[in-house]
Amino acid sequence: MIKNLKIEYTDKEISPWGGISLLGQLLDKMQFSEALFESNLPQQESNRGYKPEQLLTNFMVGVWCGANCFEHMEVTRRDHVIGELFGWQQMPGHRAFQRYFNKFNQAKNQEVFTSLYRWFFNRLQFDNYTIDFDSTILTRYGDQQGAKKGYNANKPGRKSHHPLLAFISDIRMVGNLWLRSGDSYSSTNFIGFLADTIHKLGDKTLGLMRADSRFYSNEILSYLENGRQKPIQYIIAVKQYAPIQRKLASQKTWLKLGRGVEIAETMYQASEQHPERRLIMVRREIDSQQETSGKSLRLFKDEKIYKNYRYSCYVTNLTLPAKAVYDLYRSRADAENRIKEIKYDFGAGSFNMHDFWATEAALNMVMMAYNIMSLFRQVVMGTKVQHFMKTLRYRVFAVGSYLIKEGNQRILKLSLTMKRREWFTGLWQQNQSLH
Repeated sequence: MIKNLKIEYTDKEISPWGGISLLGQLLDKMQFSEALFESNLPQQESNRGYKPEQLLTNFMVGVWCGANCFEHMEVTRRDHVIGELFGWQQMPGHRAFQRYFNKFNQAKNQEVFTSLYRWFFNRLQFDNYTIDFDSTILTRYGDQQGAKKGYNANKPGRKSHHPLLAFISDIRMVGNLWLRSGDSYSSTNFIGFLADTIHKLGDKTLGLMRADSRFYSNEILSYLENGRQKPIQYIIAVKQYAPIQRKLASQKTWLKLGRGVEIAETMYQASEQHPERRLIMVRREIDSQQETSGKSLRLFKDEKIYKNYRYSCYVTNLTLPAKAVYDLYRSRADAENRIKEIKYDFGAGSFNMHDFWATEAALNMVMMAYNIMSLFRQVVMGTKVQHFMKTLRYRVFAVGSYLIKEGNQRILKLSLTMKRREWFTGLWQQNQSLH
């Protein structure tokens, strides 16, 4: 420590978030403000209220800068450089965001976020998406609407919400989110959610649907096969009921895939009322030194051969080889990483209000912030490694900066070492070249 150190102050407005200018530039290229305006947002009752477009963009900027709850929005409120970068004369306090989200109801959520999701995905040059469906638990500590006791492995007995999510695997983005009460089962309202997700994709094609065993039911499978003009291709993990376990136990021919992993396939009919479906079966030899996925055959505990393996099963209407189906399903595990990032890096579990539909609106704006950040990672950063938000926050966005004026030109001065200046200039130019 320097001895006899003194402190002094400067009137110069300095921001720790100069790198956010990259995202502001991206939003301008995407015409995000225009998309918000055209989505028929709830309007302010007072002429003194902040414009809805500013509130929602400001909300996303706060999330990108690390806000994990509404109170954290006060951090960026005092950052005048961010305000100037985005053209905001004033920035709202955290209660302004809460008051605005309380203007949303079920119908308005459906209208606004259908418009925003469709706008976003119609701009992307991708098609034939693979979509992974999953649900997660958001623990609550109050009496918010829809917060009820249900399955909660981390906090047994606590109230929670249980949202449904659709992840577009190919491009690491969120395709849809519905908030549900905490006592909902994973597959509750799934068919409606699937139809809504397809609608929000606009003109895009759903090429493959994947889900875990919580979504295994004849109702869902029948809808995928017959509920639309064109069947939806799917791979869904199978619950190991007694008939499935007997099917596994009776299977004699297994193809070795690799060390300790074997695969087989057959046709399976759950009952006379259900059609036959293709069943892919996988078994893994139990290794005491590492965790093995799948389940043991509990009906056959006394037979040593079954105790040496853990089994997984998947039902599908794909005609690909069994190994290709298995490989396709395995990549679904990335959805768990997306859930963790959304909860811990984007604060999805903390933007919570008393009103149910207000909370859903806030969560969907978090999903929009996530999608735009994912787009930034892929088209601007262009790195092979998809860094988590917390890494980007401190490697890219946390750059000391201030604004100066030369004539009619505003210049953002960035505090970067010589080695990093060329790299940041490359990101800036890549951003400008986007169409």
